Amino acid sequence: MSRFSEIQQAPPVAVFALTAAYKADSNPNKVNCGVGAYRTDDSQPWVLPVVRQVETQLAADHSLNHEYLPISGLPEFTSASVNLILGADNPAVLENRALGFQALSGTGALRLGAEFLSRQAKYNIVYLPDPTWPNHNGIFKAAMFSELRKYRYFKADTRGLHIEGMLEDLRGAPENAVVILHACAHNPTGVDPTWEQWKQIAEVCKAKKLFVFFDAAYVGFASGSVETDRWPVTYFLSQGIELFCAQSYSKNFGLYNERIGCLTSVVNDPEVKLRIKSQMEIIARVLWSNPPNHGARIVSTVLNNPTLLAQWFEHIATMSSRIKSMRQALYERLKALGTPGTWHHITDQIGMFSYTGLGPNQVEFMKKNYAVYAMKDGRMNMCALTTKNVDYVANAIHDAVSKVHEDPKL
Repeated sequence: MSRFSEIQQAPPVAVFALTAAYKADSNPNKVNCGVGAYRTDDSQPWVLPVVRQVETQLAADHSLNHEYLPISGLPEFTSASVNLILGADNPAVLENRALGFQALSGTGALRLGAEFLSRQAKYNIVYLPDPTWPNHNGIFKAAMFSELRKYRYFKADTRGLHIEGMLEDLRGAPENAVVILHACAHNPTGVDPTWEQWKQIAEVCKAKKLFVFFDAAYVGFASGSVETDRWPVTYFLSQGIELFCAQSYSKNFGLYNERIGCLTSVVNDPEVKLRIKSQMEIIARVLWSNPPNHGARIVSTVLNNPTLLAQWFEHIATMSSRIKSMRQALYERLKALGTPGTWHHITDQIGMFSYTGLGPNQVEFMKKNYAVYAMKDGRMNMCALTTKNVDYVANAIHDAVSKVHEDPKL
């Protein structure tokens, strides 16, 4: 007998279990719309050309080594990350009120920020959008937040933003509650507030003295414009709101397995910044001790070089435009097929994911009959669609909706 014999088998992580089932499927027409990764029109991962170029450049530089970085990360990377999410001419940057801290992608940045808020600020209530990226729940539970509360976000009947419910729930939040806001390309719904709605949200957060924590996993990747995608963050700062922002370079640089991210903190008093950094170093020391170097050098080299930066801007425009074209293609196919229901939300939503409105039985029908794999909540990765498979996927959706009736509230 092992001393661990009483340990229970944990349930699989849904998205990875879905990918495993997809890989085991022998259907030649199978499509994986579950995993959150960019794919080309040939259904292949895309290593950005500018990333290839910089990797070659770094490999030829024999002055580089594998020594430890500072606990807070590669300085050229963290400063460039702050400038990317805020703008180099932002008053918070010019007044030395912004701090960048390298983390293990967006997940690590969220965890670092959550640990700091729990340990140092003694905040213990967090408001998460309903629905949200599932990992948000685990991160804040692990950081010892005592209460995880939901605010209304997605409105099932319109498949759009529930702005009235969101504002009402945030108005009911206690002072110093942490509120998680997706900066752009909300995961899983693909539904973002308009700029006017963002202004309403900022007004409530400021009036209620809520602590704003942005999750910015898709900056540049969503619309193709960094300035457009970061606008909510910069607007909140313009209102004098202190905030944290978790950045990821998995999607917009295609560096999924390099785990490169940054936690940007903006405060109103520059003297506070170094004290925050010192406490984050203590937290990071026991979480991961020291951050990875390779991906950080790739990102910092690109962001700090105007020529390479211009190439990267072209790449994110390429990715975002392909996703938009696939949204349009799917919408047109469903409309042509006469698929029951309205499907304009497919093109109204933005970013990698669409909350399609499909229910779990319809998703299961597509998997069994067409080998089209999607998450049970109906979330589908729009860049899994290609010019070669979009008709096939549209037919799968049409057949599922026509034959399997779901509760529209699901």
